[in-house]
Amino acid sequence: MHLRIIYIRNFTIVHLKHSRIDITRMGKSMERLTSLLKRKDAGSMGIGALIIFIAMVLVAGIAATVLVQVANTLQMQALYTGQETIQEVATGVQVADVEGHVTNATNGIDLITISVRGRAGAGNIDLSETVIEIANNQTKVILSYQSTQHAATPTATGIFNTAAFTLAANEFGIIVIEDADGSCTTAATPIINRGDLVMLTVNTSTTFSPGLAVRTDIWGNVIPEIGSWGILSFRTPATYIDEVYDLQ
Repeated sequence: MHLRIIYIRNFTIVHLKHSRIDITRMGKSMERLTSLLKRKDAGSMGIGALIIFIAMVLVAGIAATVLVQVANTLQMQALYTGQETIQEVATGVQVADVEGHVTNATNGIDLITISVRGRAGAGNIDLSETVIEIANNQTKVILSYQSTQHAATPTATGIFNTAAFTLAANEFGIIVIEDADGSCTTAATPIINRGDLVMLTVNTSTTFSPGLAVRTDIWGNVIPEIGSWGILSFRTPATYIDEVYDLQ
């Protein structure tokens, strides 16, 4: 038997030539060596697991931050959308009446008034930002508010004698009928709210020159800045024998 001595740190494994090997001592040395190696491996694995755990915590924190920001954004967007939806549903104008005036039966209806008020539950409606869409079977016109044709009250001699009809083909004026809080008295920004009633004036002799003939179908909308539209839909009489007509 050959003699070979192997040194591994503090442990000695001896192979003796022509001698008996101490099996018990060698076994204990191997056990101690194996235990040491296992402890070193366990330490490395522990550090790796700690690094992975820290990385997972950081990723989870970042994800939680993103989720909170997204939730806040969605909450604010839902709030704004809800408010806008309430305004669109609750606010709007209602067409209460449409009347026409005939100066010359040959030319037809030369002036009309469209009586409007806010719908139930409606908020403030700025008439300076309102437009009228009106059409017959040949012409469609969009009318904008003309602040110079604003009358705080109708004249004593009648609605159609009020100074609110000197209008171009694409303009409308206002005659205030009911306005308890004075919100419509300012010509630049007339605003209707609860309980108000105004007449929107249209000079049909310029819009549909020379006027609305007999048996003419008219349709359109009163379109506020926010909310539902008021509907226009009527047919002119078969003959013109009177001066004032209730059209809608």
